[in-house]
Amino acid sequence: MRDEMAAAALKHLEDRWSEDEARALGGDELGLLRYRSNLLGADQRITNYGGGNTSAKFDVAPPAGGSRRALAVKGSGGDLGSIGVDGFAVLDLERLEALRGAYRGEAHEDEMVAEYPRLAVANHGVAPSIDTPLHAFLPFAHVDHLHPDWAIALAASANGKARLDEFNARFGRRLVWVPWQRPGFELALMLRRAVDATPRCDGIVLGSHGLFTWGASSRECYVNTLAVIDRIGEFVLDRERALGTRLFGGSRWQPRADRDELVTRILPALRGTLATTRRSIATYDGSEEALRFVDSADADRLAAVGTSCPDHFVRTRIRPLHVAWDPQQGTIETLRTAIEDGARRYRDDYTSYYRAFAQPDSPALRDPNPSVVLLPGVGMFTFGATRREARITSEFYRNAIRVIAGATALAAQDTAGPVPQARRPEDATHFSVVNNYVALPPREAFRIEYWALEEAKLRRLPPEKEFSRRIFLVIGGGSGIGRATAALAASRGAHVMIADRNEGAASGAARDLSAAAAAEAVASCAVDITSRDSVRSALTATIRRFGGVDVVINTAAVFVPPETSGRIPDEAWRTTLDVNVTGNYLLADEAAAVLAAQKLPAAIVLTSSANAVVPKRGSEAYDVSKSAVNHLVRELAIRLAPLVRVNAIAPATVIDGSTMFPRDRVMASLAKYGIAYDDGEPTDGLRAKLAAFYAGRTLLAQPIAAADCAEAICWLASDRAARTTGHVIPVDGGLPEAFLR
Repeated sequence: MRDEMAAAALKHLEDRWSEDEARALGGDELGLLRYRSNLLGADQRITNYGGGNTSAKFDVAPPAGGSRRALAVKGSGGDLGSIGVDGFAVLDLERLEALRGAYRGEAHEDEMVAEYPRLAVANHGVAPSIDTPLHAFLPFAHVDHLHPDWAIALAASANGKARLDEFNARFGRRLVWVPWQRPGFELALMLRRAVDATPRCDGIVLGSHGLFTWGASSRECYVNTLAVIDRIGEFVLDRERALGTRLFGGSRWQPRADRDELVTRILPALRGTLATTRRSIATYDGSEEALRFVDSADADRLAAVGTSCPDHFVRTRIRPLHVAWDPQQGTIETLRTAIEDGARRYRDDYTSYYRAFAQPDSPALRDPNPSVVLLPGVGMFTFGATRREARITSEFYRNAIRVIAGATALAAQDTAGPVPQARRPEDATHFSVVNNYVALPPREAFRIEYWALEEAKLRRLPPEKEFSRRIFLVIGGGSGIGRATAALAASRGAHVMIADRNEGAASGAARDLSAAAAAEAVASCAVDITSRDSVRSALTATIRRFGGVDVVINTAAVFVPPETSGRIPDEAWRTTLDVNVTGNYLLADEAAAVLAAQKLPAAIVLTSSANAVVPKRGSEAYDVSKSAVNHLVRELAIRLAPLVRVNAIAPATVIDGSTMFPRDRVMASLAKYGIAYDDGEPTDGLRAKLAAFYAGRTLLAQPIAAADCAEAICWLASDRAARTTGHVIPVDGGLPEAFLR
């Protein structure tokens, strides 16, 4: 009854527990833990992606017989919102507790982590979390350790302990304050001592970190967690509302009216500026919440002190780059300069931070560029190895903004004395405070960011693929060679924008690729390459989706059959050259501006044809257009060197999947070459006959497939072809008459 009353009293959160779903698990404690975890992880107000952990203690029957008390706790690197039962480490609780006798002190706590896997009673194949003892030593059957923004705001307040006393008195709670301590064995012992010293406590606020709550059952734990977070939210939001427009010191700048255009123009340059070590994929956040912080009077000072919760800065780095730029008077040129200057200072500061705290056994210096950039008047940009990672980083810094908002709103005039986050009085001077918001000391941030255990977690990640962090724009990607190329590039890690005159074909190809590759790494748009505005729009869509472009591929072309007399109408001639020649020029010309701003090595791959050097009756327009493409490749290679490589492939006729070979053209070609067929034959059968005929004219006697062309295109787009530019690579099975002269 108490659970239901607490659930009914929620004001901000929602009780999503279904008794029917829980009952269907048949009392399986591990299943109920998975269910509870998924519910908690589904709401970012409760915890962020990959953050926090949950646990349950229950009896298990080992294979050898008997019964053992076990702890099931979220495995390292898992995400509560999507975790399955096999994502939990299940360990012998009695043997875990016995480790307390083997503990040699804080200086040696990392050595305890190696003991956890040896205590497994169920082989789920996941590494036990460093937080395992935090759950094991608390004397409760079910425990949640989460990072809700409202609770971290309280935990990151200079008057946090006093505000917690005020909160407890107002809501009748018994939450306990524990000062900052890096997660691990020492913190686990501190939590147990805090609980033992405070009978009937119902939760713990960890200074600069997060929240612990518990219960006798999964349901009770879930409701207690919701109730505590909901009440802290009410406590914090009341004060934020009272501040109103004075939050973050009030507004300093107004959002630029042309910020959408600025985003498109500045993102490639920004992405290139931050690629001194490696490329990244970018996202942009121009939300009201982001802009309220970025444009505020105190944003530069608040951003400079960094984040508080370890879960935040592992993603967002120790702090963002807040660009010193006047959005009311600045121009695109002054903005570029401000970004370059700011990034240079950021890298210098980050390198100094590393050198100040690195030990002989520390991991090597990582990428010193920021993963979050705050641009006054424009918004927030975030960067990652994938679009998904960049998006999650954006979500994490939004979490950090909410924490800063809450902490500054909890300020009081009489705040004095050492910050309660400090475990020892002498540590208090290492914490930075701005408007009541307390950031982690750089020394503690370094101990988290370059922790050997975090490094081990990174090393468990799969190696990056060939085209990881690369952005492809594939024109003609809705069908044929373009579709095959987009699929191959995506399978090798690329982020791909599929563009096609047939928007339905482009979106269909993107939908199919999303099912096989990372959904957020594929997008689509319409394009007409005979229109400069349309080409520019496709590039803009690519920039807005992924942050820039590294490889531009065009497989789009048109073949207009001649009249029965063999004559090519003027309009057909014009259309053929517009699409096959001018379209390639417009694409390269527009892409060149983006690539120049980005200042990163890039590649353009066009599609020529064996017809470029083999004249044929009735295809003069097509053949001439492809000859022009061959020379355009050479001209563009000279013009765009040394930054951009320009090459092309010259396939023989590709029948399968090509929109240039509808049924009527296939039948006309069969008739032209005297190949017998039946009007009732399926189109695929007719195409196979024609493909076999063309194959018979080659040295290798094999049909040329779209996949063959995709392989050649991706080779030219890759670093394996880094010394090749200005060339046309035949993919024709060996056509002697097409040998280059």
